[in-house]
Amino acid sequence: MTRLVLRILALLAESLHREAVKIEGFDPDWAWPTYRIVRTVVIVFAVVVAYPSIPGSNTEAFKGVSIFVGLLISLGSTSVVGNLLSGYTMIYRRAFRVGDRVQIEGVLGEVTAIRVMVTHLRTPKNEEVVIPNSSIINSSVINYTALAKKGLLIMHTTVGVGYETPWRQVEAMLLMAAARTKRVLQDPKPFMLQRGLGDFAIKYELNAYTNDATGMLTTYDELHRNILDAFNEFGVQIMTPAYVKDPADAKVVPKAKWFAAPAQPPGASATSASPASGAPGQGT
Repeated sequence: MTRLVLRILALLAESLHREAVKIEGFDPDWAWPTYRIVRTVVIVFAVVVAYPSIPGSNTEAFKGVSIFVGLLISLGSTSVVGNLLSGYTMIYRRAFRVGDRVQIEGVLGEVTAIRVMVTHLRTPKNEEVVIPNSSIINSSVINYTALAKKGLLIMHTTVGVGYETPWRQVEAMLLMAAARTKRVLQDPKPFMLQRGLGDFAIKYELNAYTNDATGMLTTYDELHRNILDAFNEFGVQIMTPAYVKDPADAKVVPKAKWFAAPAQPPGASATSASPASGAPGQGT
């Protein structure tokens, strides 16, 4: 009867995993972990029922050996049981799946396997990192793939630019660099934030959406190259030198230069600006 019940449970788990059978609110990835839990319960129940039929089970020696073995297992498997419970808790929490790009305890990599005791990650340097599940439960997990599939993962990078450069020009150059980057989406549109007014420079942050979490490093590399090219094209310096003394001219932007190329004033035509249309810093 136990073997028959286990066979039926295995068929049901396979059907749930392939989504041939669907239960509302039940994730297909839960099928086999749930089967293992139920199988353990069924086997333990069968052993309990069969225990009185084992020859010599009622003798004091058999009982003593059983207690001794149970004590050894309970004392020596504390961490094992903790990892087992953490592994199943993590599976039902759905923090990540196999193939997701995640960051756990400072380790960035792709999930290659989720086992009961440990989780395997492959880093961008092709290193395999094995992390105990109990550590994952007690730490934060960043999942880059979860929203990247919907095109909602935001990549961001910062640049420091001097106060003499109009912020509208910086914004236009950053958006231009984002438009030149292949894996950066233009819908939703990239956007810029001013993150701080420093002692010597303004900190600008470019935010851009992508749907490719696996190629993040390559995308960042291409984005940074395009930012450097855009700033060099329009003669704008990134990271002003350290402060030594007050300059001869005030580091302010006159109103005539608020919309220096490639920035466009409100209501202007959508024609793309280029360095040939005027010297850097010249109003459009």
